[in-house]
Amino acid sequence: MAKSQTSHETQDQLHTFLHALDSGAFDEIRRMLRGMSPAEIAKLIESSPLRARNLLWQLIDKEDEGEVLQYVNEELAAYFLRHRNTEDILSLVEGFDADDFADLLQELPHAVMRQVLDSLDDQNRYRIETILAYPEDTAGGLMDTDIITIRPDISLDVVLRYLRRHESLPDTTDNLHVVNRTGQFVGILPLTKLLIKDPGMSVREAMNSAKAIPATTSARDVAQMFEREDLVTAPVVDDNGVLLGRITIDDVVDVILEGADHSLMSMAGMDEDEDTFAPVWKTTRRRAVWLGINLLTAFLASYMIGLFEGTLEKVVALAVLMPIVASMGGIAGNQTLTLVIRGMALGHVGTANARWLLTKEISVGFLNGILWSAVVGAIAATWFNDLLLGGVLAAAMIINLLVAALAGASLPMLLDKAGIDPALSGGVILTTVTDVVGFCSFLGLATLYYA
Repeated sequence: MAKSQTSHETQDQLHTFLHALDSGAFDEIRRMLRGMSPAEIAKLIESSPLRARNLLWQLIDKEDEGEVLQYVNEELAAYFLRHRNTEDILSLVEGFDADDFADLLQELPHAVMRQVLDSLDDQNRYRIETILAYPEDTAGGLMDTDIITIRPDISLDVVLRYLRRHESLPDTTDNLHVVNRTGQFVGILPLTKLLIKDPGMSVREAMNSAKAIPATTSARDVAQMFEREDLVTAPVVDDNGVLLGRITIDDVVDVILEGADHSLMSMAGMDEDEDTFAPVWKTTRRRAVWLGINLLTAFLASYMIGLFEGTLEKVVALAVLMPIVASMGGIAGNQTLTLVIRGMALGHVGTANARWLLTKEISVGFLNGILWSAVVGAIAATWFNDLLLGGVLAAAMIINLLVAALAGASLPMLLDKAGIDPALSGGVILTTVTDVVGFCSFLGLATLYYA
């Protein structure tokens, strides 16, 4: 209920702003924006059409632009920064975490990114380039390099005096990271222990052992680890065990949300970063590729139907019943496909239990095939007063449901092994398989019996 109310409030607010923009009441809009938080302004901008976005951005107070940028998606932030000079960009992203800054840089043109990096001091450039060295969907790409490290051989009292020299601690700091002289990760010192233990105790005595995350670990595995172990932060190390940074829970929440968006949008062949109010030409280009792929699969299905043109001319009822077989196979296959992709995302499905899952899904497909083929076959036989036609339809449905179960269970794992995203391409391949097998089995059996 709360979510619904928030959605209505946002739409009412958006309607008010758009009406004010249309009437040219810019001073009123500035006053309204000053009464909103940066996150609310960011949501308003993302919910606005392109022209309104540009006007709203121009009406934001200059000192608030950097904070608002932290809440809009990277693509939109890069759009607003694209024509700014290097000095302006550095000023606007001053409050960004290193990982968010790195994500934003990757959305900018390469020449602009290089100019911004060259303008940083040596320490900050090294921090950002360390993150950029890893793919965005790995622990290295997610990590924040803003961490506090200590040695194991000093006392807790020394640690406390060291911390007091800092003006502030990094956000979400729950542990201090213990490293040896070569920078290799040794363990963590929880702040709770630092506060309650004897100040004369050494860090080595007070620290806890902790599992560090290799920088090459996938973002999905990182999210599962945080969920499984109830982590707030986790250290990230390179292949030699050298501490590179840490991942915080807010980054993991972003990974989980992006994963959900990815699964949903991929079913339609779109990217999870798809902008609802992106320009028409940009959206058209992105969707055209997917439509072209689907057109090719549709032609393939049509070609298979064309092979049985003679049979269709003899028995017109086949054209009426033919979509039923393909439709039932598609639905059954997508049920299995979705279940397996979800299981893989959660880490529940892998090579160890793949054979059992495949057997189970084929069994389910067979039993559903028996059940619904009997129902559909009886209806078709009664409808067209043709018992043979009902039997052909029933047999074709059993075949297609079995193939759908087999394809739905095996395709995600085969695609994953080939390095192809199952969520993006699994659906269109499955639909092609069920359509082709459905049409060929139904029309092929009909040709055999009616020839």
